[in-house]
Amino acid sequence: MQLYEPTATAFLLTALGVLMGGSALFSRAAGRFGVPVALLFILLGVLGGSEGIGGIAFENYGFTFRLGTVALVLILFDGGLNTPLSAMRHGLKPAALLATVGVIGTALVTGVAAHLFGFEWKQALLLGAIVSSTDAAAVFSVLRGSGLHLKRRVGVTLELESGLNDPMAVILTMALTGALMSGEPLDWHILLHAAVQMVVGAAFGMGFGYAGRLLLSRVHLAAGGLYPVLTLALAFLAFGLPTLFEGSGFLSVYVAAVVMGNQSFPYRSGLLRVHDAMAWLAQVCMFLMLGLLAIPTKLVEVAWVGAGVSLVLAFLARPLVVMLCLLPFRFPLKESFYVGWVGLRGAVPIILATFPVLARAPGAFSIFNVVFFIVVVNALIPGATVPWLTRRLGLVSLAPPPPPAALELTSMHQLDGEVVPFYVDPASAVAGATLAELPLPGSAVVTLIVRGKELVPAKGATQLLPGDHVYVFCKPAELAEVHLLLGQQMDE
Repeated sequence: MQLYEPTATAFLLTALGVLMGGSALFSRAAGRFGVPVALLFILLGVLGGSEGIGGIAFENYGFTFRLGTVALVLILFDGGLNTPLSAMRHGLKPAALLATVGVIGTALVTGVAAHLFGFEWKQALLLGAIVSSTDAAAVFSVLRGSGLHLKRRVGVTLELESGLNDPMAVILTMALTGALMSGEPLDWHILLHAAVQMVVGAAFGMGFGYAGRLLLSRVHLAAGGLYPVLTLALAFLAFGLPTLFEGSGFLSVYVAAVVMGNQSFPYRSGLLRVHDAMAWLAQVCMFLMLGLLAIPTKLVEVAWVGAGVSLVLAFLARPLVVMLCLLPFRFPLKESFYVGWVGLRGAVPIILATFPVLARAPGAFSIFNVVFFIVVVNALIPGATVPWLTRRLGLVSLAPPPPPAALELTSMHQLDGEVVPFYVDPASAVAGATLAELPLPGSAVVTLIVRGKELVPAKGATQLLPGDHVYVFCKPAELAEVHLLLGQQMDE
C-alpha cells in the first residue's frame, strides 16, 4: 500500500500535467483557426479517457459536480470583477431579459425538440434547461484569437447575459430534476421559486460586494499573496450563505464581484490577474472532465438525437428566442441575429448535466451524453463561424487595439495617483506634438510610450505618433483634464 499510493498519485499528476499542458499549448493554434478552445479541451479529455490512448477510467460524477460548482464560482467572480458599471448601464435591461425570459424560452423550444426526438416531456424540458445558458468567455476567446473586438453594445449584452443567465439555468435544472424524481406535475411555482432565489441572491451579492469594498480599502495585509486569499474567501461566502437561505449563490457571486470590481483598491492589477488565471484553470478542468466522462461507445447510441437537438438549439431555439427578446430594445436585425447565433455553451451545461445523474433521475445518463453532443456541435457550428460572421455583419469595433506591453503600479496600499494608458488616434490634436509641447496639468507626466514592439523613453523632444500608447502618471483629480488633452483612454 505504501508503494501503491505514491505511484497512483504520480500517475494522476502526470496525466493531468500532460492534458492541461497540451490544452494550454494548443489553445493559441485553435484560436487562429476559429475553433473555440473548449472543443480542444474536450477532445484532449476524450483522448485521455477510458476508451482513449490515456486509458484513464474516470466516472466520478459527484466529484465533477462539486468541482464544477467551485469552477463556476471562480468563473462568475472573475467575470464580475471585469464588468464595468458603464457596461451595466448600457446593456443591463436587454441582458436581464435574455437571462430570464430568454433562458426559459430557449429551454422550452429545446425541450420540445428533445421530446420530438424521443425524450418524455419532463426529461426533454430538463435537457432544455441544462443547455439554456450561454458562455461569453467562449465567444471572446475566439474573437481574441482572431484579433477582433466586438462593437460595444453587442459585446456588453453578450457578456452581461452570460454572467446573469447561469442562475436561472441552475434553478430550472434543480426544479425540473425534483419534479422528474417526485413525479409531481409542473406548475407556476417553479417560476415563483426562481424569482425568490434571484431576489435573495442579488441582495446577498450587494451586501458582500460592499463588505468586500470596505475590507479591501481598510485592511492592510502582510503580503500581496494574501489579497487573492481574501477575495476568494469573499467569493465562496457570497455563494454559500445565500444558498443556505434559499437564494441563488451564483447570482450573488456575480453581483458581489461587479460591486467590488468597480472600486479602486490595493493590489488591484495583481488580483485581477490571479482571478483570471483561476477562471481559466476552472474552465480547462471542466472541459477536460467532460471529455474524460464521455464514453465514445455510449455516445454513438445517442448520436442521432444529440446532433438533432444540437442543430435545433443552434439554428432555431436560441436565435428565435433572442430576436423576440431584443425586439423591445430596437436592436438592428443583424445585431439580434448575431447575439442569437453566437450564444456558445460553456462549462455550465457540464456541471448541470451531472445533477440528474447524482439524483439517479430516469434517463439521466442519456441526457448527459446528449449534452456532450450539444457542447461539441455548438463549439463547431456557431463557434467556428464567429470571426467570419463578426466581419460579415460589420460588428467589428473600431476601438484601438490594446497595447502590446503594459505599465502599472502594484501596491498593497491605496496610492494618491495612478498610471493611465491613452491611445494616440491619427485624428488626435496631440499627434505629431512633442512631449514638451503638451500642456499637462499639475503633477501629470508621461512616463512611457509603447510604439508597436518598441518602448520609447519619455523625453521632452520625444514626438507622439499616431498609434502610440502613452502612459501618463496623474492624480485622480487631474485625470479628466488629461483625458480631454490626450483623448481616448485605453482599457487594458
